[in-house]
Amino acid sequence: MRSAPRPRSARTRVAAIAAAGALALSACGSDDAPSVAAPKGEPEAVANLGFPVVATRNTTRTATNDPALAAAAVARAIYSGGAAETQARAVAIVDQGDWRAALAATSLMAPPLGAPVLFSDGATLPETTKDAIEALRPAGSAAAGGAQAIRIGGVGRPSGLRTTDIDGADGLEIATAVDRFIRATRTRTANRVLIVSADHPDFAAPAASWLAKSGDALGFVRGDEIPPSTVRLLRSQPKAAIYVLGPTNVVTPAATKALREYGTVRRIGGADPVANAVGFARYSDGAFGWNINEPGHGFSFARSGEILDAVTLAPFSASGLHGPLLLLDKPDVLPQAVQRYLIDVQPGYQNDPARGVYNRGWLTGDISRISATLQSQLDALLEIAPVRNAPSTAETAPPPTTEPAAPPTTTTAGSAPTPPARTE
Repeated sequence: MRSAPRPRSARTRVAAIAAAGALALSACGSDDAPSVAAPKGEPEAVANLGFPVVATRNTTRTATNDPALAAAAVARAIYSGGAAETQARAVAIVDQGDWRAALAATSLMAPPLGAPVLFSDGATLPETTKDAIEALRPAGSAAAGGAQAIRIGGVGRPSGLRTTDIDGADGLEIATAVDRFIRATRTRTANRVLIVSADHPDFAAPAASWLAKSGDALGFVRGDEIPPSTVRLLRSQPKAAIYVLGPTNVVTPAATKALREYGTVRRIGGADPVANAVGFARYSDGAFGWNINEPGHGFSFARSGEILDAVTLAPFSASGLHGPLLLLDKPDVLPQAVQRYLIDVQPGYQNDPARGVYNRGWLTGDISRISATLQSQLDALLEIAPVRNAPSTAETAPPPTTEPAAPPTTTTAGSAPTPPARTE
């Protein structure tokens, strides 16, 4: 579909956002801040403003492969500090060397804590993390007993801040401890557990965005076994709704059989990491799941094989245009599953684009992970576009279709089909 030209005021606004984004990245990283090289044939002055790598019409990127710098940039984008509503109350600090603990820590972004993840390098806080904490000036979270920083495991201690600790022998133990901590901050909690494989990070990655939005409990399995820490988690939530993320070769039927002792088990996802993320984005079961099957949402894009990228982007799923994580498996090729999904949910208009709804994309990683060309393709699919022969009352894209592998569904007129809950 051909995109309609934007008015001058919109183009000016995009330029301002791009310049601000480039400045924010530079401020986070001091000497480690990424430089944005001009694509071939582009003026250097334009590249220095962040076009087209840091920002396009519908995408913004943290253009670095350093997880500590990327997490710092995302935290500062969300908590800009210009108003009381945009000041962080607390931050969560986790070791970047333990992806399981980092994944569990994304739950701390959910209400009432709103604590974005920042990274420690073992027991040492990187300068970028220190700089971000100084810029964020967390005010203290009443839900966390006034703590300004939540230390997860044996990470560095920020100077001058009130801290509280979440401890565990490993990432699996920490996941259970994080849930216990979150439950203590809430007057009411959902009896839900999201289960992922401790051995397949690519299939676990989409959990980051949902946990940041929901604060749901996260449990791990290993092969056919349910680890003792996950058993304790499940016993703390009797008859929980248990959602397994990943296909049967990732979370085995033997594991789901063992999980049924603790509650009703439903499986989500797809056969490969890309399809798995799309399946989770489409999924709905009552109050659980994104159910993103229509336009008007935010999306995060990360490379498969880089689960810390998924963790750094997770706070965007709990703020702004709240939305799911999608994975890209090559630096310069758009996966067909992602392309089909974005076409399904692409915004459209018949008469006036100003009366439509909009999609937005956040990316992380430099052009070696996601090329400028691929970012441009994503931008085009997120753009609101004219719809031919549409009903005069519709200002959105046509209803989406399910993935070919999904079971048949029935829908009411005008509703978007979503994969049904599959009980195991």
